[in-house]
Amino acid sequence: MVVKRTDEISESGMGGPASSVLLTINPRQPIAAQIYEKLRRAIITLAMMPSEALSEKELSLQLGVSRTPVREALIRLADEGLIDILPQRGSFVAPIRLRDVEEAQFIREALEVSITKRLAAGCSRRFLTEIKSNLYDQEKAVNAEALDLFLDLDETFHRSFCEEASLSKSWRVIQSVKLQMDRVRYLSLPDPSHLRTLLGQHRAVVDAIEAGDAVTAGNSMAAHLREVLRTAHRLREQRADLIEA
Repeated sequence: MVVKRTDEISESGMGGPASSVLLTINPRQPIAAQIYEKLRRAIITLAMMPSEALSEKELSLQLGVSRTPVREALIRLADEGLIDILPQRGSFVAPIRLRDVEEAQFIREALEVSITKRLAAGCSRRFLTEIKSNLYDQEKAVNAEALDLFLDLDETFHRSFCEEASLSKSWRVIQSVKLQMDRVRYLSLPDPSHLRTLLGQHRAVVDAIEAGDAVTAGNSMAAHLREVLRTAHRLREQRADLIEA
């Protein structure tokens, strides 16, 4: 059964404090890495909102760990632009910054358009079968308003392009730069019509690849990846408290 997303964004924010989004730590696994992944996920999905304070002491007490791995996780998140560490004030979830979204989109477009053109020049039947199955599942998710599921399928859709082209390192680069783009995507989730637009763009890309039309495939992927810029600027007008110019 598909479960719809229920934690829609309100004017006062979404989700709750850190305690509501962090799970227990497995002492048999690297602790700092676990804290980093949990906080990163919470920030990207907006379970932790921009400007929310992150206390080393409170996080360490809540998770039952020392402050050292918490500090390591926070420093790593700061390096990725997901939190701001302010001297004498503490650590806070960073706002979504338009300039970061724009730069991430530029890098992602450069890579994914090239990859898409390569696949249009030649890809396997297995890839086309699997990507069409993914599109079918995307459509079901849109119809069911299963918004989080759609984003998972979208992630698989784009990752599979890199895998088919045997460019796994390119996907790792894309993952490292698209964090702010992902936050915009989650902020846009309450609008199902937006997902239908993305689905239509995905189909256009796949149709062009199947037709062997590299120019149209590349242009379709570029148009798709630029959608986040339009969304970010529109949301900036609506939620200036979350998105910074």
